[in-house]
Amino acid sequence: MNGASDREDISDLGAIRRMYRITADYERSFETKVSDLLELGRAYLGVQAGFLTEIDDDEQLIVNASGDHPLLQPGESCPLEKSYCRRTLSHDGSLTVQHAEVEGWEDDSAYEQFGLESYIGAEVLVDGDTYGTFCFADTEPREDPFSEPESTFVELMAEWVSYELFQKRATERIERQRDQLEEFARVVSHDLRNPLSVVQGYLDLAEQTGEPEHYHRCRNALDRMESLIEDLLVLAREGEPIAETESVDVSEVAGDCWSFVETEGATLTVEIDRRITADGSRLQQLFENLFRNAIEHGGGDVAIRVGELPDGSGFFVEDDGPGIPEAERGRVLDHGYSTAEDGTGFGLTIVTQIADAHGWDVTVAESDDGGARFEISGVE
Repeated sequence: MNGASDREDISDLGAIRRMYRITADYERSFETKVSDLLELGRAYLGVQAGFLTEIDDDEQLIVNASGDHPLLQPGESCPLEKSYCRRTLSHDGSLTVQHAEVEGWEDDSAYEQFGLESYIGAEVLVDGDTYGTFCFADTEPREDPFSEPESTFVELMAEWVSYELFQKRATERIERQRDQLEEFARVVSHDLRNPLSVVQGYLDLAEQTGEPEHYHRCRNALDRMESLIEDLLVLAREGEPIAETESVDVSEVAGDCWSFVETEGATLTVEIDRRITADGSRLQQLFENLFRNAIEHGGGDVAIRVGELPDGSGFFVEDDGPGIPEAERGRVLDHGYSTAEDGTGFGLTIVTQIADAHGWDVTVAESDDGGARFEISGVE
Protein backbone atom coordinates (compact mmCIF):
# COMPACT_ATOMS: atom_id res chain seq x y z
CA MET A 1 0.00 0.00 0.00
CA ASN A 2 1.27 3.45 -0.91
CA GLY A 3 0.14 5.96 1.69
CA ALA A 4 0.07 8.92 -0.66
CA SER A 5 -2.08 7.22 -3.32
CA ASP A 6 -4.59 5.70 -0.85
CA ARG A 7 -5.06 8.74 1.32
CA GLU A 8 -8.63 10.03 1.65
CA ASP A 9 -9.26 13.63 0.75
CA ILE A 10 -9.55 14.88 4.34
CA SER A 11 -8.43 18.41 5.10
CA ASP A 12 -6.39 19.23 8.18
CA LEU A 13 -9.35 21.07 9.71
CA GLY A 14 -11.73 18.28 8.71
CA ALA A 15 -9.55 15.71 10.51
CA ILE A 16 -9.55 17.80 13.70
CA ARG A 17 -13.32 18.20 13.53
CA ARG A 18 -13.84 14.46 13.07
CA MET A 19 -11.49 13.76 15.96
CA TYR A 20 -13.48 16.12 18.19
CA ARG A 21 -16.79 14.46 17.27
CA ILE A 22 -15.38 11.03 18.11
CA THR A 23 -13.90 12.04 21.47
CA ALA A 24 -16.99 14.05 22.47
CA ASP A 25 -19.41 11.16 21.88
CA TYR A 26 -20.26 10.03 25.43
CA GLU A 27 -22.17 6.99 24.18
CA ARG A 28 -19.01 5.36 22.81
CA SER A 29 -16.67 3.43 25.07
CA PHE A 30 -13.00 4.38 25.39
CA GLU A 31 -11.96 1.31 23.39
CA THR A 32 -14.42 2.14 20.59
CA LYS A 33 -13.21 5.73 20.46
CA VAL A 34 -9.58 4.60 20.18
CA SER A 35 -10.52 2.23 17.32
CA ASP A 36 -12.37 5.04 15.53
CA LEU A 37 -9.45 7.44 16.01
CA LEU A 38 -7.05 4.89 14.56
CA GLU A 39 -9.32 4.45 11.53
CA LEU A 40 -9.59 8.21 11.13
CA GLY A 41 -5.83 8.62 11.43
CA ARG A 42 -5.15 5.97 8.79
CA ALA A 43 -7.56 7.65 6.38
CA TYR A 44 -6.23 11.15 7.03
CA LEU A 45 -2.53 10.20 6.90
CA GLY A 46 -2.95 7.61 4.14
CA VAL A 47 -1.06 4.83 5.93
CA GLN A 48 -1.40 1.08 6.32
CA ALA A 49 -1.56 0.78 10.12
CA GLY A 50 -2.51 2.68 13.23
CA PHE A 51 -1.89 1.31 16.70
CA LEU A 52 -1.89 2.10 20.43
CA THR A 53 0.86 0.46 22.47
CA GLU A 54 1.47 -0.16 26.14
CA ILE A 55 5.10 -0.34 27.24
CA ASP A 56 6.04 -2.18 30.42
CA ASP A 57 9.24 -3.85 31.58
CA ASP A 58 11.00 -3.13 28.25
CA GLU A 59 8.21 -4.90 26.35
CA GLN A 60 5.86 -3.34 23.80
CA LEU A 61 2.29 -4.65 23.65
CA ILE A 62 -0.22 -3.68 20.95
CA VAL A 63 -3.39 -2.71 22.84
CA ASN A 64 -5.55 -1.58 19.92
CA ALA A 65 -4.87 -1.48 16.20
CA SER A 66 -6.28 -0.76 12.77
CA GLY A 67 -4.90 -2.14 9.52
CA ASP A 68 -3.58 -5.40 8.11
CA HIS A 69 0.08 -5.44 9.19
CA PRO A 70 0.45 -8.93 10.80
CA LEU A 71 2.79 -7.77 13.60
CA LEU A 72 0.69 -4.71 14.45
CA GLN A 73 -2.44 -6.44 15.73
CA PRO A 74 -4.00 -6.37 19.24
CA GLY A 75 -2.15 -8.73 21.57
CA GLU A 76 1.07 -8.80 19.55
CA SER A 77 4.21 -7.91 21.51
CA CYS A 78 7.93 -7.51 21.05
CA PRO A 79 10.95 -6.30 23.02
CA LEU A 80 11.01 -2.51 23.16
CA GLU A 81 14.50 -2.51 21.64
CA LYS A 82 13.02 -3.97 18.44
CA SER A 83 10.27 -1.35 18.12
CA TYR A 84 10.07 2.01 16.38
CA CYS A 85 8.40 3.36 19.50
CA ARG A 86 11.58 3.27 21.57
CA ARG A 87 12.82 6.30 19.62
CA THR A 88 9.47 8.02 20.11
CA LEU A 89 9.95 7.93 23.89
CA SER A 90 13.15 9.95 23.69
CA HIS A 91 11.82 12.42 21.12
CA ASP A 92 10.34 15.81 21.96
CA GLY A 93 6.91 15.84 20.31
CA SER A 94 6.00 13.38 17.59
CA LEU A 95 8.65 11.29 15.84
CA THR A 96 8.30 11.21 12.04
CA VAL A 97 10.03 9.01 9.45
CA GLN A 98 9.40 9.65 5.73
CA HIS A 99 11.62 6.92 4.26
CA ALA A 100 13.31 4.69 6.84
CA GLU A 101 15.74 3.00 4.45
CA VAL A 102 17.32 6.30 3.42
CA GLU A 103 17.13 7.86 6.90
CA GLY A 104 19.54 5.48 8.60
CA TRP A 105 17.13 2.72 9.69
CA GLU A 106 18.37 -0.04 7.37
CA ASP A 107 20.45 -1.71 10.11
CA ASP A 108 17.97 -1.01 12.92
CA SER A 109 16.41 -4.07 14.61
CA ALA A 110 12.97 -2.41 14.42
CA TYR A 111 13.30 -1.99 10.65
CA GLU A 112 14.33 -5.62 10.30
CA GLN A 113 11.42 -6.73 12.51
CA PHE A 114 8.55 -4.71 11.04
CA GLY A 115 9.77 -3.43 7.67
CA LEU A 116 8.09 -0.06 8.11
CA GLU A 117 9.29 2.67 5.76
CA SER A 118 7.16 5.55 7.08
CA TYR A 119 6.16 6.18 10.67
CA ILE A 120 4.71 8.86 12.94
CA GLY A 121 4.14 8.40 16.67
CA ALA A 122 3.72 10.31 19.92
CA GLU A 123 4.23 9.28 23.53
CA VAL A 124 1.24 8.58 25.78
CA LEU A 125 1.84 9.76 29.35
CA VAL A 126 -0.34 8.95 32.34
CA ASP A 127 0.26 11.01 35.45
CA GLY A 128 3.72 11.92 34.19
CA ASP A 129 4.79 8.31 33.49
CA THR A 130 5.12 6.58 30.13
CA TYR A 131 2.12 4.40 29.27
CA GLY A 132 2.97 3.74 25.64
CA THR A 133 2.64 5.33 22.21
CA PHE A 134 -0.01 6.32 19.67
CA CYS A 135 1.36 5.61 16.18
CA PHE A 136 0.73 5.28 12.46
CA ALA A 137 2.97 3.53 9.94
CA ASP A 138 3.29 2.03 6.47
CA THR A 139 5.56 -0.45 4.71
CA GLU A 140 5.83 2.08 1.87
CA PRO A 141 7.67 5.40 2.11
CA ARG A 142 5.84 8.70 1.85
CA GLU A 143 6.23 10.94 -1.15
CA ASP A 144 6.27 13.99 1.14
CA PRO A 145 7.35 14.42 4.78
CA PHE A 146 4.66 14.46 7.45
CA SER A 147 3.38 18.02 7.71
CA GLU A 148 3.13 20.11 10.87
CA PRO A 149 -0.70 19.78 10.97
CA GLU A 150 -0.35 15.99 10.64
CA SER A 151 2.14 15.89 13.53
CA THR A 152 -0.17 18.08 15.62
CA PHE A 153 -3.08 15.76 14.82
CA VAL A 154 -1.18 12.69 16.13
CA GLU A 155 0.04 14.58 19.21
CA LEU A 156 -3.52 15.70 20.03
CA MET A 157 -4.80 12.13 19.81
CA ALA A 158 -1.97 10.92 22.06
CA GLU A 159 -2.82 13.65 24.59
CA TRP A 160 -6.50 12.67 24.52
CA VAL A 161 -5.61 9.01 25.17
CA SER A 162 -3.33 10.14 28.01
CA TYR A 163 -6.14 12.14 29.62
CA GLU A 164 -8.70 9.34 29.27
CA LEU A 165 -6.36 6.73 30.77
CA PHE A 166 -5.58 9.10 33.67
CA GLN A 167 -9.31 9.59 34.30
CA LYS A 168 -9.89 5.84 34.13
CA ARG A 169 -7.17 5.13 36.70
CA ALA A 170 -8.43 7.91 38.96
CA THR A 171 -11.97 6.51 38.79
CA GLU A 172 -10.76 3.00 39.61
CA ARG A 173 -8.76 4.36 42.55
CA ILE A 174 -11.80 6.24 43.88
CA GLU A 175 -13.99 3.15 43.51
CA ARG A 176 -11.39 1.06 45.33
CA GLN A 177 -11.22 3.60 48.15
CA ARG A 178 -15.01 3.68 48.33
CA ASP A 179 -15.12 -0.11 48.66
CA GLN A 180 -12.52 0.10 51.44
CA LEU A 181 -14.55 2.72 53.28
CA GLU A 182 -17.66 0.55 53.00
CA GLU A 183 -15.71 -2.40 54.39
CA PHE A 184 -14.34 -0.29 57.25
CA ALA A 185 -17.85 0.94 58.04
CA ARG A 186 -19.10 -2.65 58.17
CA VAL A 187 -16.30 -3.69 60.51
CA VAL A 188 -16.78 -0.69 62.78
CA SER A 189 -20.55 -1.13 62.91
CA HIS A 190 -20.55 -4.90 63.32
CA ASP A 191 -17.25 -6.55 64.18
CA LEU A 192 -16.16 -3.90 66.69
CA ARG A 193 -19.64 -3.65 68.21
CA ASN A 194 -19.63 -7.34 69.17
CA PRO A 195 -16.58 -7.20 71.48
CA LEU A 196 -17.87 -3.91 72.91
CA SER A 197 -21.11 -5.66 73.86
CA VAL A 198 -19.06 -8.45 75.42
CA VAL A 199 -17.09 -5.94 77.51
CA GLN A 200 -20.26 -4.24 78.69
CA GLY A 201 -21.89 -7.54 79.60
CA TYR A 202 -18.93 -8.87 81.59
CA LEU A 203 -18.40 -5.52 83.32
CA ASP A 204 -21.99 -5.73 84.57
CA LEU A 205 -21.32 -9.26 85.84
CA ALA A 206 -18.05 -8.14 87.44
CA GLU A 207 -19.83 -5.32 89.28
CA GLN A 208 -22.46 -7.73 90.54
CA THR A 209 -20.18 -10.61 91.54
CA GLY A 210 -16.68 -9.16 91.86
CA GLU A 211 -15.23 -12.30 90.25
CA PRO A 212 -11.85 -11.67 88.52
CA GLU A 213 -12.78 -14.09 85.71
CA HIS A 214 -15.19 -11.54 84.25
CA TYR A 215 -12.47 -8.89 84.08
CA HIS A 216 -10.25 -11.40 82.27
CA ARG A 217 -12.94 -11.92 79.64
CA CYS A 218 -13.26 -8.15 79.26
CA ARG A 219 -9.53 -7.97 78.56
CA ASN A 220 -9.82 -10.70 75.90
CA ALA A 221 -12.60 -8.74 74.18
CA LEU A 222 -10.51 -5.57 74.27
CA ASP A 223 -7.53 -7.45 72.83
CA ARG A 224 -9.71 -8.59 69.93
CA MET A 225 -10.81 -5.01 69.31
CA GLU A 226 -7.17 -3.93 69.25
CA SER A 227 -6.36 -6.65 66.68
CA LEU A 228 -9.26 -5.54 64.49
CA ILE A 229 -8.19 -1.89 64.64
CA GLU A 230 -4.56 -2.75 63.83
CA ASP A 231 -5.60 -4.83 60.83
CA LEU A 232 -7.90 -2.06 59.60
CA LEU A 233 -5.05 0.44 59.76
CA VAL A 234 -2.78 -1.94 57.85
CA LEU A 235 -5.49 -2.49 55.23
CA ALA A 236 -5.79 1.26 54.74
CA ARG A 237 -2.03 1.56 54.13
CA GLU A 238 -1.44 -1.58 52.07
CA GLY A 239 -4.18 -0.64 49.61
CA GLU A 240 -2.31 2.51 48.58
CA PRO A 241 -0.11 2.47 45.44
CA ILE A 242 3.58 1.75 45.96
CA ALA A 243 5.71 4.87 45.54
CA GLU A 244 9.20 3.38 45.82
CA THR A 245 10.72 -0.09 45.47
CA GLU A 246 14.16 -1.51 46.12
CA SER A 247 16.12 -4.69 45.56
CA VAL A 248 15.50 -6.96 48.56
CA ASP A 249 16.75 -10.41 49.53
CA VAL A 250 13.73 -12.71 50.01
CA SER A 251 15.62 -15.01 52.38
CA GLU A 252 16.75 -12.14 54.62
CA VAL A 253 13.29 -10.56 54.79
CA ALA A 254 11.64 -13.90 55.62
CA GLY A 255 14.21 -14.57 58.37
CA ASP A 256 13.78 -11.11 59.87
CA CYS A 257 9.99 -11.46 59.87
CA TRP A 258 10.21 -14.77 61.74
CA SER A 259 11.78 -12.95 64.70
CA PHE A 260 8.76 -10.63 64.91
CA VAL A 261 6.17 -13.42 65.07
CA GLU A 262 5.12 -15.37 68.18
CA THR A 263 6.29 -18.71 66.84
CA GLU A 264 5.62 -20.95 69.88
CA GLY A 265 7.08 -24.31 68.77
CA ALA A 266 6.77 -23.66 65.03
CA THR A 267 9.78 -23.96 62.72
CA LEU A 268 10.78 -22.09 59.56
CA THR A 269 12.89 -23.36 56.66
CA VAL A 270 13.93 -20.90 53.96
CA GLU A 271 15.02 -22.46 50.65
CA ILE A 272 15.32 -19.49 48.33
CA ASP A 273 18.32 -17.44 47.24
CA ARG A 274 16.91 -14.56 45.24
CA ARG A 275 16.60 -10.80 45.20
CA ILE A 276 13.39 -9.19 44.01
CA THR A 277 12.13 -5.66 43.41
CA ALA A 278 9.64 -4.73 46.14
CA ASP A 279 8.61 -2.35 48.89
CA GLY A 280 10.64 -3.89 51.71
CA SER A 281 8.28 -2.99 54.57
CA ARG A 282 5.20 -4.31 52.76
CA LEU A 283 6.98 -7.52 51.80
CA GLN A 284 7.80 -7.92 55.48
CA GLN A 285 4.11 -7.46 56.35
CA LEU A 286 3.18 -10.10 53.76
CA PHE A 287 5.51 -12.70 55.27
CA GLU A 288 4.43 -11.89 58.85
CA ASN A 289 0.76 -12.38 57.96
CA LEU A 290 1.41 -15.66 56.15
CA PHE A 291 3.49 -16.94 59.08
CA ARG A 292 0.81 -15.95 61.61
CA ASN A 293 -1.85 -17.59 59.45
CA ALA A 294 0.11 -20.86 59.34
CA ILE A 295 0.62 -20.87 63.14
CA GLU A 296 -2.97 -19.83 63.81
CA HIS A 297 -4.40 -22.71 61.77
CA GLY A 298 -1.58 -25.27 61.90
CA GLY A 299 -0.84 -25.17 65.61
CA GLY A 300 2.20 -24.31 67.69
CA ASP A 301 4.39 -27.05 66.21
CA VAL A 302 3.65 -26.37 62.52
CA ALA A 303 6.57 -26.51 60.07
CA ILE A 304 6.70 -23.62 57.58
CA ARG A 305 8.76 -23.50 54.40
CA VAL A 306 9.60 -20.60 52.07
CA GLY A 307 10.88 -21.47 48.60
CA GLU A 308 11.04 -20.41 44.96
CA LEU A 309 8.35 -21.42 42.47
CA PRO A 310 9.56 -24.05 39.95
CA ASP A 311 9.09 -21.71 36.98
CA GLY A 312 11.01 -18.90 38.68
CA SER A 313 8.01 -16.54 38.58
CA GLY A 314 7.99 -15.92 42.33
CA PHE A 315 8.00 -17.63 45.72
CA PHE A 316 5.75 -19.66 48.02
CA VAL A 317 5.01 -20.03 51.72
CA GLU A 318 3.66 -23.44 52.76
CA ASP A 319 3.10 -25.47 55.92
CA ASP A 320 2.33 -29.01 57.06
CA GLY A 321 -0.85 -28.06 58.89
CA PRO A 322 -4.40 -29.26 58.19
CA GLY A 323 -4.54 -27.36 54.89
CA ILE A 324 -7.46 -25.59 53.26
CA PRO A 325 -10.32 -27.59 51.66
CA GLU A 326 -10.36 -27.07 47.90
CA ALA A 327 -13.91 -25.67 48.03
CA GLU A 328 -12.76 -22.89 50.39
CA ARG A 329 -9.51 -21.87 48.65
CA GLY A 330 -11.29 -19.26 46.56
CA ARG A 331 -12.78 -17.64 49.68
CA VAL A 332 -9.89 -17.48 52.12
CA LEU A 333 -8.53 -14.31 50.52
CA ASP A 334 -11.87 -12.48 50.86
CA HIS A 335 -12.41 -9.62 53.32
CA GLY A 336 -13.31 -10.85 56.79
CA TYR A 337 -13.14 -14.58 56.02
CA SER A 338 -11.67 -16.63 58.86
CA THR A 339 -12.06 -20.16 60.20
CA ALA A 340 -10.31 -19.28 63.47
CA GLU A 341 -12.55 -18.36 66.38
CA ASP A 342 -10.43 -15.36 67.39
CA GLY A 343 -9.27 -14.38 63.89
CA THR A 344 -10.06 -10.98 62.41
CA GLY A 345 -10.40 -12.34 58.88
CA PHE A 346 -8.15 -9.65 57.45
CA GLY A 347 -4.71 -11.28 57.57
CA LEU A 348 -4.90 -12.89 54.13
CA THR A 349 -6.77 -9.90 52.70
CA ILE A 350 -3.75 -7.81 53.64
CA VAL A 351 -1.52 -10.34 51.84
CA THR A 352 -3.66 -9.98 48.71
CA GLN A 353 -3.58 -6.18 48.84
CA ILE A 354 0.20 -6.12 49.23
CA ALA A 355 0.56 -8.47 46.26
CA ASP A 356 -1.87 -6.42 44.15
CA ALA A 357 0.02 -3.22 44.95
CA HIS A 358 3.17 -4.86 43.53
CA GLY A 359 1.37 -6.31 40.50
CA TRP A 360 1.76 -9.86 41.83
CA ASP A 361 -0.76 -12.72 41.91
CA VAL A 362 -1.68 -14.87 44.92
CA THR A 363 -2.79 -18.49 44.47
CA VAL A 364 -3.93 -20.85 47.22
CA ALA A 365 -2.94 -24.51 46.81
CA GLU A 366 -2.01 -27.64 48.81
CA SER A 367 1.52 -28.29 50.03
CA ASP A 368 3.30 -31.60 49.56
CA ASP A 369 2.52 -32.40 53.22
CA GLY A 370 -1.17 -31.67 52.80
CA GLY A 371 -1.00 -28.23 54.39
CA ALA A 372 -1.71 -24.77 52.97
CA ARG A 373 0.47 -23.32 50.23
CA PHE A 374 0.38 -19.67 49.12
CA GLU A 375 2.08 -18.97 45.81
CA ILE A 376 3.13 -15.39 44.96
CA SER A 377 3.79 -15.12 41.20
CA GLY A 378 4.50 -12.37 38.67
CA VAL A 379 7.48 -11.20 40.75
CA GLU A 380 10.37 -9.35 39.09
